[in-house]
Amino acid sequence: MDKITPERRSANMARIRSAHTKPEMIVRRTAHRLGFRFRLHRRDLPGKPDLVFLAREKIVFVHGCYWHGHGCKVGGTGAKSNQGYWGPKIARNRERDDSAIAALRVSGWKVLVIWECETRNEAQLRSRLRRFLR
Repeated sequence: MDKITPERRSANMARIRSAHTKPEMIVRRTAHRLGFRFRLHRRDLPGKPDLVFLAREKIVFVHGCYWHGHGCKVGGTGAKSNQGYWGPKIARNRERDDSAIAALRVSGWKVLVIWECETRNEAQLRSRLRRFLR
């Protein structure tokens, strides 16, 4: 049972961004500082990737730990309430992620997924991006 009205829940959910999130902005700034240039949110590619490096044929997705079911300390182990809704919702997100990544790889793209929790260590993020994009 939800503790707030459906109207308030709808307003709360509408405020959750799918693009230009804090973790995504950290990855974008880091990649740009390393000298890499990219395109954002290409709608013509499966999964609408966060960063697309056309010349390198590489793609970076930045996933929120909770919304994509990472299971780390940042994202937790899932919803504590309304599990009948959130469990299947996050499972569908993961399935959609997997199918988009598979379609991209079949098309010849190399794909990197960076989790929200991985954006907290700037040195490791910088190293990971540099290795992937070379």
